[in-house]
Amino acid sequence: MYDKLNKLSESHGRIHLGRGVASGVFALMLAVLCFLGVLAFHFPAYLTTPELRQVYDTGAMRQLLFWSMVVSGGVALANILLGRVRWLSASAFLVVVGAALFGGHRVPVGPYAQPTLYLGLDWFILDLLGSSLIFIFLEKLFPLRREQPVFRAEWQTDFHHFIVNHLVVGIILMLTNQLVHRFFGWAVQGDIQLWVKDLPFFVALFLIILVADLVQYWTHRAYHEIPLLWRLHAVHHSVKSMDWLAGSRQHILELLITRTLVLAPIFVFGFSKEVIDAYIVIVGFQAVFNHTNVNVRLGPLRYLIVTPNFHHWHHSQDQEALDKNYAAHFAFLDYLFGTAVKSDRSWPSLYGVLGDYVPNGFLKQLRFPFSGKH
Repeated sequence: MYDKLNKLSESHGRIHLGRGVASGVFALMLAVLCFLGVLAFHFPAYLTTPELRQVYDTGAMRQLLFWSMVVSGGVALANILLGRVRWLSASAFLVVVGAALFGGHRVPVGPYAQPTLYLGLDWFILDLLGSSLIFIFLEKLFPLRREQPVFRAEWQTDFHHFIVNHLVVGIILMLTNQLVHRFFGWAVQGDIQLWVKDLPFFVALFLIILVADLVQYWTHRAYHEIPLLWRLHAVHHSVKSMDWLAGSRQHILELLITRTLVLAPIFVFGFSKEVIDAYIVIVGFQAVFNHTNVNVRLGPLRYLIVTPNFHHWHHSQDQEALDKNYAAHFAFLDYLFGTAVKSDRSWPSLYGVLGDYVPNGFLKQLRFPFSGKH
């Protein structure tokens, strides 16, 4: 069974419906998330994100865990009874049973310490569950490239990036906060922060996105124009297929540098928690949506805001698209600074790094910027 699971995890391509593979994969993935959820209930101090703990409804989380176990176990059991890829469904059923024996949704949560470092296991579970359900649905409803399967080539590499970048959220936030306070604390002005806090909510929301995107634009441009930084950023550009998982391919050092620089003006201006929370939702959605395999251009709005079409061009190997379309939120910044793609075609033809010199594989990409190759 282990060899079959390992072979399945290393494969890619279209999963044909009606054979039990698709439902078996779904049951297994949901079962694994359920088991991880039980672990998070057992060790909340070390496996959950403090910011998320403050907004959790524990009862709702227990219900989500319970029904996820029911759905996963039910689908797996149905496949076993119907004789459809029994080894795969049996694996899912065993994981669900293990989660139930380990306490399931009834694990008690008592008082616990607040450690400095933690793994964002809850953030990984919720984001994977939510992102896959929402964006895979959109990709199937409005596909750009219909022939592209959910498990396309190199999905494993991007999934490894997804796992690591979510689990180390505690370390990244700690380092980011330290760097921001150390290097930008001198710029804080009480009068400016009071003025910002008095702004109407939507004005402040527009301002925080604009300020963050201006920093993002010039930081992003620096990644392309400074060779040392490009070696970090090339990892992100090495993805050859665009979908909801593609944006996860990002070197951990680039993640730290970019977050520090983008959060610095947010800290200096002193935006309210409500505005920052709204910004986080928007940036989280756009970061995934703009990489999706979705045929969306939004008409004239595409000249104002960044869409999948706009960002797909940024990832293209086509000559007219090289070092273009840097903005993350507002497309008009690229038109303003003269870096917007100009093409007669609606969509690019090829993605990835020109020359295809970045290796595939998470660990290889982690080492690549320091390898001296190319």
